[in-house]
Amino acid sequence: MKNILITGGAGKLGSALLHCIPNAIMGTRENFDITNATMMHNFLQANSDINTIVHCAALVSPPKVNEQIPTAISTNIIGTALLSAECYHRNIRLIYISTDYVFSGDEGSYSEQDALLPQNKYAWSKLGGETSVHMLDNFVIIRLSFGPDTFPYKAAFVDQFTSRESASVISVKIKNIVLSDFKGIIHIGADRKSVYDYALSLGAEHIEKISINDMSVKMPKDTSLNTSLYKSLFK
Repeated sequence: MKNILITGGAGKLGSALLHCIPNAIMGTRENFDITNATMMHNFLQANSDINTIVHCAALVSPPKVNEQIPTAISTNIIGTALLSAECYHRNIRLIYISTDYVFSGDEGSYSEQDALLPQNKYAWSKLGGETSVHMLDNFVIIRLSFGPDTFPYKAAFVDQFTSRESASVISVKIKNIVLSDFKGIIHIGADRKSVYDYALSLGAEHIEKISINDMSVKMPKDTSLNTSLYKSLFK
């Protein structure tokens, strides 16, 4: 496990994953900025025993992406492409944390083979990252939805459906994949539920009900995931 690097190690998901894999190396903007090709090259040159990178670093808020388009492009798309190139040259296994938002949200229960059609700029930026990862032979794309262990908002969507799980729960599933020899695309998450019910499942109280139609950013209606592949591989 000392040969594993986690980008975005200071973020919610990266921190939870480091708790599961405590001997992994934490990549942050200070030591492994994915928008800085020279920094990444020098770091991997100095740590040549790294054979797996779990790529969590990203701008993940749809409203923030709309407000920071250049940052989203340089981080989510170009940064992932630069990292993919480094992994190619060094034959490093790249595990890319993607999102359920790459789907249209019209039907739900999406499998790994279903057609992709992002509905907002955040989702397009994450799909842009996926395309560069696909250029590798030794890769994993994990599509998921996660949030903090405590629901952080005063209101939740009653008309958006998801397979979202808390960071601490979903990080265990990511660890299972990291420590396996799986390659390809895989979906992980919980059973389908509304975001409102997800908030209640975390113990949230006095949560207001809101609609995705109240948002200024277009939000998909149902991006719940079919996780049967994960269940068949990791019982």
